[in-house]
Parts: sequence; C-alpha cells; structure tokens
Amino acid sequence: MKKQDTIFGIHAVQALLDNSPERVIELWLLQGRDDERLTPLIDLASTFGTTLQRAARKVLDDKAGSSQHQGIVARVKAVKPLTEKDLDELLDKTAVPFLLILDGVTDPHNLGACLRNADAAGVHAVIVPKDNSVGLTSTVSKVACGAAETIPLFQVTNLARTMRHLQDKGVWIVGTAGEAEGNVYQADLKGPLAIAMGAEDKGLRRLSREGCDSLVSIPMSGSVSSLNVSVATGVCLFEAVRQRLG
Repeated sequence: MKKQDTIFGIHAVQALLDNSPERVIELWLLQGRDDERLTPLIDLASTFGTTLQRAARKVLDDKAGSSQHQGIVARVKAVKPLTEKDLDELLDKTAVPFLLILDGVTDPHNLGACLRNADAAGVHAVIVPKDNSVGLTSTVSKVACGAAETIPLFQVTNLARTMRHLQDKGVWIVGTAGEAEGNVYQADLKGPLAIAMGAEDKGLRRLSREGCDSLVSIPMSGSVSSLNVSVATGVCLFEAVRQRLG
C-alpha cells in the first residue's frame, strides 16, 4: 500500500482539514495568491501546525498532475482502503442502510461526481469492485468537492458475493437497466436499500444484474439513449430521497 497521496482543490483540502487534519503532511500554495477563498484554509492549516510552502504555478501543476488545483495542493498520509470487513461493521451499526453500488466505473471524474451525489443524498457508503474500477485518486477527490473525505468507499474483492451478503443482511438491491420494464419512479425505494449503477458504457455486468432484487430504468423522452452514470446516479438517489422523506 502506498504511504502518501496528493489531494488538491479548495473543497477537497477543506474537507480534509475539517475531517482528518492529522493526515496532512504539508500544503503547497500558489505564490502570490492570498484571497478570501484560500486564506481561511491557510489559517486553519496553521492551527494544526501544518507545514506551508509557496511555489509557482508550474510546480503545483506538476505536484497535482493537473492544472485544476485552484492554487492549493496537499501531500497527505494515505489511508488504508476499506474492505468487506469494514462494510460489515458499518451495516451492524446502521439501522436503515442507504447504499450505492458502482459496478466498473473507471472514469475518476464520474466516480468523483457520484461520491458528491452520494454525500448530498445522505448515502451511508459507496461500494465498488477492487478490480476494473477507479479508486480514490487525487482527481476523484477534486471532483468530489470534499465528499471523498466524508463518504466511505468500500473496495470489495467479489462484488456479486458482496451483493448476496447485503441481501442476507436485509438490504434490497435495485439495479438500473435500460430495458427494465418498470422505471425508477414506480419502484419502492424505502427501507434498507442499495442502488446499483453500471459502468459508463456497458451498464451492470451480468452477474451484478442477476444479483439485483429488481431492475428499473430511467424514462428517456429525447433522442439520446442513456445518461452519464453520475447524472443517472443522481436521478436514482434523489428519487429514493424523495420517497424516504415522504
């Protein structure tokens, strides 16, 4: 397991300082930038005794591996990935689980956006397969706008087996499929629930699809045949939120 990670972007670093300041090794800041968005982060980091370094934009670009760092890059201690055992602990202490399963999402921008949706919808955890799926990268954290620091991401060895285990724990799994007869607005999304979303281009894999208790579609009225996975995830999650608040 790697010992250090890089996190960049104002929202991602803010969430890190708010939730796990002990992980921050040092902050790299854009030379000459002192504004109302960055200054509070500098002040907060200083209260924890965090090392602060100033550097030119090119240096930050190189450290972040991106030009989208918004003038702040953090070198942090890596965290141990959460596994099936950790998921059991969460389920045991959660009365009515609300989970998101992402099967084979390999684009970090899509995973980051899904984490942001999950956080906004009050999801307890996101579950992904260990293989054929992007993990928590610096780009994921940036796109998630802080949600990567608040939503537990569980990487499981065998997704189909984990889905069966969730069902044994009383969790109803609703998967999405374009050809499903019923749509998401007709489904019962209350109670212990996991919503399963497929990859950007292929949808749910066969075993994952067969492991769902029911399948739903999203009604499409225009000329496009499908939505981006993060948009579709938002639609499904917030329909569940609507029902669960009703």
